[in-house]
Amino acid sequence: MTTFDMAELDVHDVYKLLTGLVVPRPIGWVGSRSPDGVDNLAPFSFFNVVAASPPTVIFAPTGQPGARKDTLANVRASGEFTLSVVTAELLDAMNATSVDAPPEISEFGHAGLRPEPATLVDACYVGEARAAMECRVTQIIDVGSAPMGSSVVFGEVAVVHVDDQLLDGTRVDQAALRAVGRHVGGLYSHTDHLVHRDRPSWSP
Repeated sequence: MTTFDMAELDVHDVYKLLTGLVVPRPIGWVGSRSPDGVDNLAPFSFFNVVAASPPTVIFAPTGQPGARKDTLANVRASGEFTLSVVTAELLDAMNATSVDAPPEISEFGHAGLRPEPATLVDACYVGEARAAMECRVTQIIDVGSAPMGSSVVFGEVAVVHVDDQLLDGTRVDQAALRAVGRHVGGLYSHTDHLVHRDRPSWSP
């Protein structure tokens, strides 16, 4: 077993090591609107749900790619964003939206996706997505510094849209959803093999 002292590694090696071990990571496909009215869409694999009361998610733009900077600038200005769930059939479209496009270009159009106006927030989500959330920014915490620091965006989920075919009440059919996770580089996976285990009860 090799032991790494993180303080002795180059920041890019730290990134590669962490993202190679914390896998698969869910993808936050973030829709935002610029002050000029341009609909932006970018994927983030530093993303998760962190609370249910209030319902809260986070995503963290990291590094310097232009699409990620656009998203961060937009959510700082508007205080609102959407999250579309990336599923297997949308993998290529999601990848297309990771392009470093100029701020005046909408990644929705670039990837051939339909921007669906949100009901409560000033942003669009992916019309082809089987599930999406509408969120309002509650806080943004800057962590670290360039070139690989992050800004962690906390958002309270106000509205959730889900394809009826995926639902049993509020339970989501995981096999039918086929959510995509990020690994390293261009490697992704989706849920085509699920294993169930009952949670044990403590008994001394």
